[in-house]
Amino acid sequence: MSRSALVENVTAMLEDAGFVVSDRCAIRPRSFDLAARRGEDVLLLKVLANVDAFDAATGAEMRRLGTYLGATPMVLGLRTRDEDLKPGVTYFRHGVPVLSPDTAMDLFVEGVPPLIYAAPGGLYVNIDEEILADARTEREWSLGRLAKELGVSRRTVSKYEDGMNASVDVAARLEEVFERPLTSPVNVLEGAEEVREADPTPEDPEADPDDRPVVVALTRVGFDVHPTSRAPFKAVSEDAKQRREVSVLTGHSAFTKTAEKRARIMSSVGQVTRTRSLYVVDEAKRDHVDGTALVERDEIARIEDADDLRDLILARVDDLGEAA
Repeated sequence: MSRSALVENVTAMLEDAGFVVSDRCAIRPRSFDLAARRGEDVLLLKVLANVDAFDAATGAEMRRLGTYLGATPMVLGLRTRDEDLKPGVTYFRHGVPVLSPDTAMDLFVEGVPPLIYAAPGGLYVNIDEEILADARTEREWSLGRLAKELGVSRRTVSKYEDGMNASVDVAARLEEVFERPLTSPVNVLEGAEEVREADPTPEDPEADPDDRPVVVALTRVGFDVHPTSRAPFKAVSEDAKQRREVSVLTGHSAFTKTAEKRARIMSSVGQVTRTRSLYVVDEAKRDHVDGTALVERDEIARIEDADDLRDLILARVDDLGEAA
């Protein structure tokens, strides 16, 4: 299956599951292909046939964007170089959850989250430590007795009851012994924080030298500007006082056909992530592109505070009902 066809299939699946899905980010380089929202759940999705093509720089960018946009970064893929991705299993690449389309279908359409995750050494599951401890107490078994049944040490059983996860084989044996479910699903929509390494959000890259005047101007009026390196926009700018309540996808370049295409993608992504979008140009011959406000550099330099910028953006997109 071609990558384009895979993206189309993923889009259709998400729409069937009740998500609002952005246009495809069809501009290189791109850290994500789609943004999607269902209620309060927001996804930034990278779609790949071979997930080994997902590199560390892209993973870092997706994690940063997830933080700034209140979204879960996620990769949907078919295989690695060595094998197909297994259904019902959450994998990880560079701190980002990776699912097969079948696993995503179960999660988003059927409402069945994955129970298994891959980590160095094999496949594992979350053990609900409270249910396990209650089951052992009801059976009136000591830690040693359960350890003997499982063929592990007493200390290992104690760790299971303290929250350590178990291999699939051990979990199956535990459920067989106590004749009840003991596993809990992987919370993919929260980034699967409970099972992946909780590394801090990677640091922002340096802004491109051509973009620094815009960064300086936005910072001066009270925005925290987070440059990007692979997104269809140059930065996510957050009102330093209100954070995600006032976030702006920010672009900057000469207004070319490519810039217009970027502005359209920014509008689509902004509608999904509930953010405004702003494209700074040298000369603006119209007010906006599909809801992305076009503002000249000289105008940005004259802005005095964050409210002025917000009002300017709103004024530029006031005619959104008309053709852009």
